[in-house]
Amino acid sequence: MTDDYISAKQAAAFDDFTINEIGVPSAVLMERAALAVYQRLLAGRVFDLKKVLVVAGSGNNGGDGIAVARMLFLRGLDVTIWLLGKRQNTSPENKRQLDIAKKYGVKILLQVDDLSKYSTIIDAIFGVGLSRDITGGYADIIERINQTGLPVMAVDMPSGISADQGQVLNKAVIAQETVTMSYGKKGLILADGPHYAGLVTVADIGIYRTDDLQKLKNN
Repeated sequence: MTDDYISAKQAAAFDDFTINEIGVPSAVLMERAALAVYQRLLAGRVFDLKKVLVVAGSGNNGGDGIAVARMLFLRGLDVTIWLLGKRQNTSPENKRQLDIAKKYGVKILLQVDDLSKYSTIIDAIFGVGLSRDITGGYADIIERINQTGLPVMAVDMPSGISADQGQVLNKAVIAQETVTMSYGKKGLILADGPHYAGLVTVADIGIYRTDDLQKLKNN
């Protein structure tokens, strides 16, 4: 919407305002976010979409990724969703997207041993809200993604980069492009953020701060 860069707290507040005050359903915002990523994947010359792997966490960032996978699948592309995290911790929107993907017949795996057989990876593991170091199995998976050398599209933030400070939270995905929603995040231009984010595209998905919304009304 603007050239401003916002914090994770602001991003959450703007989301909440749009959903609960304006009345735009969260599912609609997720569709818009996924469509923005999908369109950039089709437009980006670095992304070979012959065999795509979407690595999806259990939160709403993962839900965005699952929706992207469904859009690619419906285009006739070979796409697989690799689900991470405990299913009992799945967010409602993530579960909704997963149910839709299953009904369409998108391939879903709980374990992927060989990443080298894929041509592009979509990072939808962690989003803007991540504030802790990534350790254990998640750290191992991120290391494996980086070791492939494959082109990576990050959804909103490269997983493992602080949305506020831009530092690596122990491990972080190195992306060729990051599609971030509505506003740039401070972590994309600070510290390690630019190196890990690659090309940054800001997608207008209909989430605005109140003063920017007022400007729209006055136009």
